[in-house]
Amino acid sequence: MDVRLTDLGKTGEQPSDARPPAIRTVGLTKAYRGGFWLKRQAASLQDCSLTVQPGETFGLLGPNGAGKTTLLKLLLGIVRPTAGSGELLGVPLGDQPVKQRLGYLPENPYFYDYLTGWEFLAFAAGVFGLSASQRAERIPRLLDLVGLDRTAARKRPLRQYSKGMLQRVGLAQALINDPELVFLDEPMSGLDPLGRYQIREIILSLKAQGKTIFFNSHVLSDVEVICDRVGILAQGTLICVGSLDELLGTACHYRVKGRGGDRKALSAWVNELQIQGDRWHGLLATEPAPFLATLPQLGAELTAMELARPSLEEFFIQQIGKHAAQRPA
Repeated sequence: MDVRLTDLGKTGEQPSDARPPAIRTVGLTKAYRGGFWLKRQAASLQDCSLTVQPGETFGLLGPNGAGKTTLLKLLLGIVRPTAGSGELLGVPLGDQPVKQRLGYLPENPYFYDYLTGWEFLAFAAGVFGLSASQRAERIPRLLDLVGLDRTAARKRPLRQYSKGMLQRVGLAQALINDPELVFLDEPMSGLDPLGRYQIREIILSLKAQGKTIFFNSHVLSDVEVICDRVGILAQGTLICVGSLDELLGTACHYRVKGRGGDRKALSAWVNELQIQGDRWHGLLATEPAPFLATLPQLGAELTAMELARPSLEEFFIQQIGKHAAQRPA
């Protein structure tokens, strides 16, 4: 994965501190009308205020129906907000010229399935006004970047592609215009573990190039690896935003597991010591080094040690449950 979009003709950038936020929303709200006379309003997104800086990778998390795709559509100008405002790359939402600087992969993209992968990317390039020479240079590079065979892309129609291959073609078309800001809606959807790893590496390579990436995902382990910051949406409300350290904490304590040793001696080193037969676990009360040096004297063996902070998945479930409990019945 050493193909870089900067090789495709990227222009010079302003310093990051001179650029406006890549994404900024203030009180963004979207309500849909329903009922027999369309008099009942249901809010899909409520009072969403968010800022994403240039070069940042931001992950938006939330259960199904939380409003993640609605927020993406509002940012992209696909639907209009009921209230609130926002900007992309310093210009108001819905501005047409700024879309030349955006890339977008929807969760369930539609393809002209009688086209080959190459023909579809050529069509997408034409939408952005790329010349024939630009297409001839850019399409092979993007195929290499997303891991699709060039020969097969020229000959094989999209209707014969697997779900994972279609996802790769969709990612290539999202990058065809060398965008500054990339929106990805469930980019890992339908991929096997190897495919997820490859897409994750592509996103990390885009991040290394300074591109701003905003994506939704249910795969929280990938979000932990990729994102600078995350936000959690629940029932249309953005309930928390921050870096992993801000949300999960920067715990200096370690959770340790082991076996053997004297219980009384271990309790001086391990808080909340729990013992089951020959095995024990708890929170380390000191720095790891002196404890590890003392273990042989205690007659104990360490089997596991990890930072004592919740995983992103644990934090996510906790926050969703807390928000549900606080909502009026």
